Amino acid sequence: MKFTIAQGSRQGPRPYNQDRLAYSYHRHAIFMVLADGMGGHQHGDVAAEIAVKTMIDAFQRESKPMIAQPAQFLREQIAQVHEVIENVRLQKRLQESPRTTIVVALIQHNKLFCAHVGDSRAYLYRNGLVEFQTQDHSVVQSLLREGKIRADEVNHHPHRNKIYNCVGGDREPQVELTAPIPLREGDVVLLCSDGVWNVVSEISMAQHMLAADIHDGVTRLLDDADAASITVGDNMSAIALQWGERIVTPLTISTLDLPLDVTTTMMNESPATPSPYALDLTDEEIEKAIAEIQEALGRTRQLIK
Repeated sequence: MKFTIAQGSRQGPRPYNQDRLAYSYHRHAIFMVLADGMGGHQHGDVAAEIAVKTMIDAFQRESKPMIAQPAQFLREQIAQVHEVIENVRLQKRLQESPRTTIVVALIQHNKLFCAHVGDSRAYLYRNGLVEFQTQDHSVVQSLLREGKIRADEVNHHPHRNKIYNCVGGDREPQVELTAPIPLREGDVVLLCSDGVWNVVSEISMAQHMLAADIHDGVTRLLDDADAASITVGDNMSAIALQWGERIVTPLTISTLDLPLDVTTTMMNESPATPSPYALDLTDEEIEKAIAEIQEALGRTRQLIK
């Protein structure tokens, strides 16, 4: 596999950044994840942090050398994120469960597998056009599908920022899976939070994803989102992957050069401004919460056998 990948996040006008994102890859597979902590509930940043770390941990644990059943893996691991968040809520005695959106992309056998909960999006750009896009789990998208509002009413609807499906909270997430999509030379896969797609036009997003250097494309995309959100807006985050070797830069990655047992992971840098609701939650505590859920699942599987 040959690809170029870039990621970035901006705080925007919000007092702190609740977005989290990361990617991980080895010789046979690539995994990308983005989570947008829900600001209407306390500790959204914690939920997003747990989501990203849990999914990256699962990819590193299960992809040896590849994920045997991608759809099942994505569904089960996102459901596990929900359980880990609840475990942390109980440990920290929080009054309510932290909540987050999530969108993930897995690439193996030259195919793209996506899953999402909420309104963080995945796009596939091909020859400068949108070949695929996830559909938001939001009130306005539901009204649009049902024919109750027109497309030109979406951006001005009073409930445009409300979603009905998330990870964390009282209800289990309804994970939406995408059928596998074979990738072609030059395809670009983009994951982004609503702070990006909500303020940057579709045409501008596509143009940035056509950039000769995808790192420049992501930077310009975030610059546009930042400029459009000077006084009112959201955190903005994006990961983009340019597939193949049509455009080769010094940053192009060839997994053929990697040893079989090496996995590379890039977590986005922690926000400079911490949330006022920040918990004293260490990486070790998150790992412990993940391990406890794994142990409980293991016991359940043994009972079923």
